[in-house]
Amino acid sequence: AGLAPSAEGAGQYKVARPVYSEDSFAEHYERTCRQRKTTLDHIREYLTWDSKRTKNAVLSLLPIIGWLRIYKVKEWLLGDVVSGISTGLVAIMQGLAFSLLASLPPSYGLYTAFFPMLTYFFLGTSRHISVGSFPVLSLMVGAVVTRLVPLDETQANVTNIPGFEGLTLDQKRVLVASSMTFLVGIFQLAMGILQFGFIVVYLSDTLVSGFTTAAAVHILVSQLKFVLGLDVPGISGPLSIIYTLEKVFVQITSTNLCDLVMSIIIMVVVFIVKELNDRYKAKLPVPIPIEVIVTIIACGVSYGFNFNKIYNVDIVGEMVRGYEAPVAPNLEVLRESALEAFPTAIVGFAVAFSVAKVYSKKHDYIIDGNQELIAFGVSNIFGATFKSFAASTALSRTAVQESSGGKTQVAGLISAMMAMIVTLALGFLLEPLPRSVLGALVIVNLKGMLMQFREIPYLWRKDTPDCVVWVATCLSACLLGLDLGLAVGLGVELLTVIFRTQFPRCCLLANIQGTNLYRDRKDYTHIFEPKGVKIFKIPSPLFFANIEFFKEKLREAVGFNPLKILKKRNKALRKVRNLAKKSNYDITEVRCYTTRLPSCSKATEELDELSNVEVIPSKWNLPASISFPRVDLHSLILDFSTVSFVDISAVKGLKLVLKEFLHIDVDVYIVSCDVYVLEKLHNCMFFDTEIQTSVFFPTLHDAVLHVLDKKNLDQRPNRLYQTLKMHPARRKHQSRIHKV
Repeated sequence: AGLAPSAEGAGQYKVARPVYSEDSFAEHYERTCRQRKTTLDHIREYLTWDSKRTKNAVLSLLPIIGWLRIYKVKEWLLGDVVSGISTGLVAIMQGLAFSLLASLPPSYGLYTAFFPMLTYFFLGTSRHISVGSFPVLSLMVGAVVTRLVPLDETQANVTNIPGFEGLTLDQKRVLVASSMTFLVGIFQLAMGILQFGFIVVYLSDTLVSGFTTAAAVHILVSQLKFVLGLDVPGISGPLSIIYTLEKVFVQITSTNLCDLVMSIIIMVVVFIVKELNDRYKAKLPVPIPIEVIVTIIACGVSYGFNFNKIYNVDIVGEMVRGYEAPVAPNLEVLRESALEAFPTAIVGFAVAFSVAKVYSKKHDYIIDGNQELIAFGVSNIFGATFKSFAASTALSRTAVQESSGGKTQVAGLISAMMAMIVTLALGFLLEPLPRSVLGALVIVNLKGMLMQFREIPYLWRKDTPDCVVWVATCLSACLLGLDLGLAVGLGVELLTVIFRTQFPRCCLLANIQGTNLYRDRKDYTHIFEPKGVKIFKIPSPLFFANIEFFKEKLREAVGFNPLKILKKRNKALRKVRNLAKKSNYDITEVRCYTTRLPSCSKATEELDELSNVEVIPSKWNLPASISFPRVDLHSLILDFSTVSFVDISAVKGLKLVLKEFLHIDVDVYIVSCDVYVLEKLHNCMFFDTEIQTSVFFPTLHDAVLHVLDKKNLDQRPNRLYQTLKMHPARRKHQSRIHKV
């Protein structure tokens, strides 16, 4: 047997080999005996330490060593410096703006642009992401801050929190934000140490898209009060968007026209320049830093015309100069924010890892999910100690860092130094900046996330379950809040996975004429279907949740229920026996078993008793009152090529199905079964005197050829017989043993 080139030209092949079953294949080709490692072996290997593992551990924990050794100073340094300055300007503006989302004084946004980047520089595996504030995380932190420290402290859900004595409102809010960020870092660090980096795979692109779109809606609503110059208290929890919009529209007549006009002008200008940046990015050496430009102009105009006093415009106000002493997290705040901190940790890591993966593929290097969790965990713990809030990355900021020539995290370090310079020396220049300008910058940066609404028609046409995940996640996050919305989205996503595996698209296969290929019989016209043979395929694992669906679809495909056939045959046998007593027939060796639908607990035991059931020969001339059901099917082939695993319930259900068909004289074959699934069947005592290993075939074509050969050449009598003893006058007509 072997492969030979076809005389008809390249692109074709011919194979000459025997028809194999799994048993005959095992006889011809001996498998190597592999010794698998036990759990104890894995533990022993994990605890064994040598110099190589020490080196790998150090390189893994400090990825900076890897890329710093290959750093090309002449080629990369200038690009990193230019990129760092450009990114730093954007990071400063976004830090100020996103701090409003966290319900904190703007100066603490500069802390988030500085401290987390310092530790990520040493521990992170991505060379291009810009670590700092991210609007979704800022909003999630702000929801906790608003809940625990509202503007009207009489409405606080938690009163008399230990450690709040003697603190101002802003100090309390900063303590809540930093304490929650500390807990976010603890969660991320713990998941990284426990190698839970794979958790990001459960957040599909569809779910993240729906979630971030809902977050963009939350952010848009939260910034209306700054753009309109209204005094609206922060609201968190379910239906917070509706309540906030209600308060905004109640006060809409009190809109500050100066804030509104300034915000509209800034949004229009920034939007136009950003579009120009995108259109001519190939020609521009560095994107135009429009946010920095409009911020400088707005500061000058506000200071020159004294907007704060003359037009009652709310400004940034006094900036904190320098860095404050580190503080310990508040234990009571940790307890109160635990439920919100965990989804915040997941979202922060998922967004950063997704962005990092895009640029790692583009620039051909590897990122480690577990190390990224450790890096962000340590960064958030370190930053929280110095009063920054939860950090991740922002796609727009990272795009600036990469497109402006950044090659490594040296650019990120320089951007952090820019934030430090503003904090230490230049912060006072930003004090007259109107908060409506920051709100306008936040809103205009939501364009990318809000445009994700365009995905709905595409998803509906291409993948309806994914569309359901997107819409359910977005709506639940909008109405119930980001934390509960994420949980609902995950639940819906898991339900779609269950739906796909529990209700797969089963089909009957047919041979494509002239080939050894088999496809769905409904999709092709030139097909060959052997008479009396059905080929059934289930494209899913078999487990407790879908085994009953498998049985139902199989019975639907063959066109009958084997148990009902067996019951009707037994009923006919009883009628024949009664008829024989009243006539000249004398039937011997007739044992009739009354079947009943087997229960789940005794299914296999009851079918074990269903043996040697006699059936009525086809040449009997039965009265019209006796109906004996017959089936045209003689062979059933189950294609297991896409069955990746089976569980105990599936093994029992499959054994039951096979015996149901065997007892009505239908041969069942299983093909393309994975070797580990076959081992599972052996371990679960699937095989017995009726179900043999000989019914397993390595390929579907082998099984079909075997069936055709058996039916055409094998003339041995069937395993079920009936002996008739008749009146002498009729013995000459019915004196032989009838083959069923």
